[in-house]
Amino acid sequence: MLMTGKILYPSWLFLLFAATLALGTDEFVISGILPAIASDLGTTTGHVGLLVTAFALAFCIASPVIAVATDKYDKKKVLVGGLLIFAIANGLMVVVNSLWLALVLRVIAGISASAVSPTAMAIAGSRAPSGREGKFLSIVTAGLTVALFTGVPFGAWVGDIWSWRGTFLVIALVTATVTLLSAALTPHVPGGTTTSFSERLSPIYNRDVILLVIAMFLNGAGGLTFYSYLGSIVEVGLDESPSNVTRTLLLVGVVGVVAVFLGGILTDRAGHRAARSIIIGGHAVSLGFIGTFLLSKGTYGIAFFMLIACWSVFAWALSPAMQASLIAADPDRAMLAASLGISGMYGGAGIGAAIGGFLFDHVGLAAIPLVSGCLITIAWVSVQFIRRSPTSTSERRSWR
Repeated sequence: MLMTGKILYPSWLFLLFAATLALGTDEFVISGILPAIASDLGTTTGHVGLLVTAFALAFCIASPVIAVATDKYDKKKVLVGGLLIFAIANGLMVVVNSLWLALVLRVIAGISASAVSPTAMAIAGSRAPSGREGKFLSIVTAGLTVALFTGVPFGAWVGDIWSWRGTFLVIALVTATVTLLSAALTPHVPGGTTTSFSERLSPIYNRDVILLVIAMFLNGAGGLTFYSYLGSIVEVGLDESPSNVTRTLLLVGVVGVVAVFLGGILTDRAGHRAARSIIIGGHAVSLGFIGTFLLSKGTYGIAFFMLIACWSVFAWALSPAMQASLIAADPDRAMLAASLGISGMYGGAGIGAAIGGFLFDHVGLAAIPLVSGCLITIAWVSVQFIRRSPTSTSERRSWR
């Protein structure tokens, strides 16, 4: 047990935090080592960006399927099994010699991650003392945000001083350690009654949920189109060293951690409707400024850092507002609505990485933030059509 003030937190809760930290690092770290992977495997940076696409789309597609398939099993077994496969997939990245093999391993990693992430949430929520579910869940979800602050820059640093293969080896070793400790310390959580696939997807009849999922898809696509190639923009486009790539990603991580809390404060004070409009709008505008900066042949320095910091605020502040919006849109099936939103975000992230690769190889660096901004502008428009107040369940389901 770890005591914070008068609150006790079990050790297994921090193992769940470590698990989501490993997942977050694995998902985003490629953005800092794209050129190195491309050079080693003898392919283009754009093609290597498909590794991000493979992971994200595998997560998006597998998440609802695995949720149905594993519902009746002990959550601890699902967690440990998912972590084990995730560790193996990352460990094998050390010996890959072709892009195709790497893509297969990224698909496997994405599928296993889609089992680990929601299962970790389920364990934390079900084993939390009454009235402290939010605190327990916040610790688990913090792993994804902290990955931007520590995991991703650390992974880029390992790739800089050792090799990109070393980055995946570290992720595999950390995950293997978490797997062993989780097998020993994580509590058992019995599976529930079997729920049909169609019942799990019932929020698809909710007009507001669909609009929010579309917005999350577009934000995932726009955000990852830019973020996946940020390291390449710095190293290739601005002709900077890999160490400056690490510094830039560290900036994104530091600002991102703060931005999550700022997004929560804004959501509480202004309401989720106003918060999501402000944040999505700011996200689109900041990307427009970055694209203009690159078109004007700006150089790496204070101005670029300020633009990236501004973008980071809006990019990472959105989650609280969108999760609150999804819950308000369908409170009867809040968890299902939220899971659809996450799937939409990951699906968008996968598409975004592919778009970024095409733009990087065939159009130009400035096109990446400009196209990203256009996608997020469409997301802003879509959320303006969401009703101001929740409607009855029957009214929600009447929309087809």
